[in-house]
Amino acid sequence: MRTDVTQIVTLRLLKGFTLLVEDDPVTLSFSAQRLLAFLALQDRPRTRTYVARTLWPEATTSRANANLRSSLWRASRSGHQVIDASVHEMALAGNISVDIHDAVARAHRLLDKSCGCDDILDRRTRDDLSADLLPEWSDNEWVLIEQEQYHQLRLYALEAMAKRLTTAGRHGEAVAAGLAAVRAEPLRESAHRVLIDAHLAAGNRAAARHQYEQCRGTLLEELGLEPSESLRHLLPHPTAH
Repeated sequence: MRTDVTQIVTLRLLKGFTLLVEDDPVTLSFSAQRLLAFLALQDRPRTRTYVARTLWPEATTSRANANLRSSLWRASRSGHQVIDASVHEMALAGNISVDIHDAVARAHRLLDKSCGCDDILDRRTRDDLSADLLPEWSDNEWVLIEQEQYHQLRLYALEAMAKRLTTAGRHGEAVAAGLAAVRAEPLRESAHRVLIDAHLAAGNRAAARHQYEQCRGTLLEELGLEPSESLRHLLPHPTAH
């Protein structure tokens, strides 16, 4: 029988919470899920007091501590060692791979202009950067902060990915990355810019023009703003009739 040390344990937080041992999902109560997700996003040991106060900010100290003990017990019922806990501190078990840790590392590589990224210019990277962090968990402040931080990072990373792919002549993939950036934030002009650049690099001026008009329509409808001068100058003005 294999032990947890040799098993592949994966925690997925992008698109929603899933804990896998090998390829089998592990059932956890919601309170245990919250505790695991919180510890994974902290990415370092935290004191029991800090964890309890953050996860249950409205509760009294004694109630928050009791809730934490209950969540720890529920996590242990999974039958797998998922949390390393001492008298004073706790952290996610070190053998667990967390998808967002890898996605964040790849995002930072894409943003580092001195870093070669050919090995991560692939669909997996684009898919992870297209995904929201725990999209259905928006009822706690700690979740909202983590969601916004990752959202902003992935927007910049998708744009950087589109630029790298355009430079490499991989125009179809560049367009896909640009589209992902636009879908993630339709009012973000820089996302439309990298997508238009990808279309132009591929020689698809009609597609570039169409994307510009989409951007313009969205900005006008939502914000009452025209695109910036720099975006307008990406494309030649159509000939007046």
